[in-house]
Amino acid sequence: DIGDIIRGKDLYRGNSKEKDNLEKKLIEYFKELHKHLDQKTKNHYTKDDPYYYKLREDWWNANRKEAWKAITCKAENAQYFRNTCSMGKHSTQTNCQCIDGEVPTYFDYVPQYLR
Repeated sequence: DIGDIIRGKDLYRGNSKEKDNLEKKLIEYFKELHKHLDQKTKNHYTKDDPYYYKLREDWWNANRKEAWKAITCKAENAQYFRNTCSMGKHSTQTNCQCIDGEVPTYFDYVPQYLR
């Protein structure tokens, strides 16, 4: 799950070398992002080093909708969604969002092992 990966909470148990490389890249990206913050904001995340978990969490909360659009909206004819969108009343086949227009990131708050 992309939100878990970005926030450093992914339970991926596959290739540990791949996971380590991905985590290193994310730390690199968020370190660079941290450099460009204004001083007050940078100070807020100072204790967050070296993994930037708080910055990553806040970034995901601020950008989840855009990330979701980037992932799904170019898959217009794909059956990406299950019937969990729109209370299970309508299939969202061939659509890049739920019927109500919201992004189904409500799963972010359910522990990954329960999804």
